Amino acid sequence: MMMDRNPRFPDSRGTSFSPILRRNVCFPPGNLSRLAPRFNQDSNNNNRAVETKKDFSGLGARSLPAQPTDLPMGIAEKYRRGETHAVSALYQLSQVLKFQLVMKETVTPDHVQSLSFAFCAVIDGVKYKTGTGMNKKEAKAKAARLALEELLPSFESQPQLPDAAVSPPPLPVKEFPCTDFYPGRSACGRRSSLYEQITQVVKKEFNELLEKYPEFNCSRKTVAAFVIQSPTGYEVVAIGTGDTNTNQHATANGRLLHDSHAVVTARRSLLRYLYRHLLLFYSKKSTMVKKSIFQLDLNSQLLTLKRNITIHLYMNQLPKGSAQLPPRLHFNPCSISAWEVNNQIGLHVTIEGKVFSVFSSPLTQMPTKIVSMSASDKITQWQVLGLQGALLSHFIEPIYVGSILIGDASCSDVRGLEIAVKQRVEGITSKLPMYYCVYRPHISLASAVHTTEVNSGQRALSMNWSKGDISVELVDGLTGKTVEESPFKTGVALASRLCKTAMLSRFNLVAKEAEREDLLHATSYYEAKMSSKSYQEAKIVLKTCLGDSGFGSWLVKSPVSDQFCI
Repeated sequence: MMMDRNPRFPDSRGTSFSPILRRNVCFPPGNLSRLAPRFNQDSNNNNRAVETKKDFSGLGARSLPAQPTDLPMGIAEKYRRGETHAVSALYQLSQVLKFQLVMKETVTPDHVQSLSFAFCAVIDGVKYKTGTGMNKKEAKAKAARLALEELLPSFESQPQLPDAAVSPPPLPVKEFPCTDFYPGRSACGRRSSLYEQITQVVKKEFNELLEKYPEFNCSRKTVAAFVIQSPTGYEVVAIGTGDTNTNQHATANGRLLHDSHAVVTARRSLLRYLYRHLLLFYSKKSTMVKKSIFQLDLNSQLLTLKRNITIHLYMNQLPKGSAQLPPRLHFNPCSISAWEVNNQIGLHVTIEGKVFSVFSSPLTQMPTKIVSMSASDKITQWQVLGLQGALLSHFIEPIYVGSILIGDASCSDVRGLEIAVKQRVEGITSKLPMYYCVYRPHISLASAVHTTEVNSGQRALSMNWSKGDISVELVDGLTGKTVEESPFKTGVALASRLCKTAMLSRFNLVAKEAEREDLLHATSYYEAKMSSKSYQEAKIVLKTCLGDSGFGSWLVKSPVSDQFCI
């Protein structure tokens, strides 16, 4: 059924998602040759992600130069006659067929002695069988031979892609156990010591909070936490729980908490922590400044995190939106239309906790109701614009997450999150203003913090806490206000300490301490945000690129909710 376009989502369906789909599936070499012009790889940087400008147009959008069909066969024949080494043959094929090849060191299979080395070929993100040997050279050669055994037979059939004008392109996928890709959960069940330490400190801090307030166990279904890593160790600095957003209409007082999903709540709690450390820095007392996580950058005259400080994000579930790609996309995609795939990796919104694609959401029926971008899309935004947001960008350079850990025992694949956070924003760094970039976090599976099942009929409570808080705050996610029984309450209005009004109050306090009179002249929350020019410029670049690449239009919020002052 056709729907009227909503003014909050301009029509930017744009181009197709074929480049991203091709980077996440295994095509037979005959097909890869036709896609060659779409992949500009840096041959000297095979072991790292390289940002290049890509053509996000659909198949058939422009004529492609014909690729020679005899070259792959010639390489194959030389290899079979023993004239070419397996590793050399594989790299020659990657140059001719224009696919990305990485010879990746991995874990030895359980049945192989631990002293052996292990490598596997990873072609356009797809891992092939593992080869082992007594040294790295031998292991690489074995891995290359195993990959060639699977690749070479496909040259004989030379399957072709159908005409895109007639039907959507097929999405063939090579099945493989996805867990082998991530150090957080190796084939042998070993977890990285780094990520295990992060998980343990989150578990310890979260359980201690729940022990103080056992009556609020119902708020623990979805958990997110930010952890700071420094030379002294790991410290949880912000925790949030929750799984919904408000069902209220937009108001002009800034006292309503719009989005109470766990990762959003944790991020706003992190902002409170950052404001505290800004006050420490601007106190001008040497003992206080020393405790701050910030230092002054003489070039930008903005504050930056001190050296050797890294921020990690832990979530016990994949965030809502495009990160939650269904398994059938990986293992049985031929039955799925390109339109459906586009919706699933495109932008999403949440309405009362329910997720909708921006291409199909029923927004026309609720024009004044508060709608939020999905958690997946917000994480994508934070990895380009920074966690600090517009207000804090007046004082500090962008702050990015170094790694994202998913502690869900039932989750075996984080490919959707990889696509959402990294691949959808490729190629835009050069368009961003100074100090902004596409920061690619390491994404890994990790241990679960807890396994408690929560009754879905319970209240939609959201808990927030940041380092330095005496007690937690409990918010009703649907009303967007603090509940009466919350250990922490700001007053009779029950406005959350995470609401926009509270953030503007902290912003004004920091501006006063920093002697930034220009910032104190802002007449509204909206003006304070919009005066952060570089941040707003970077935001426009991000939204434009997502729209132009066919992922949909970013939500245009009602200006009513930001037009308030203190």
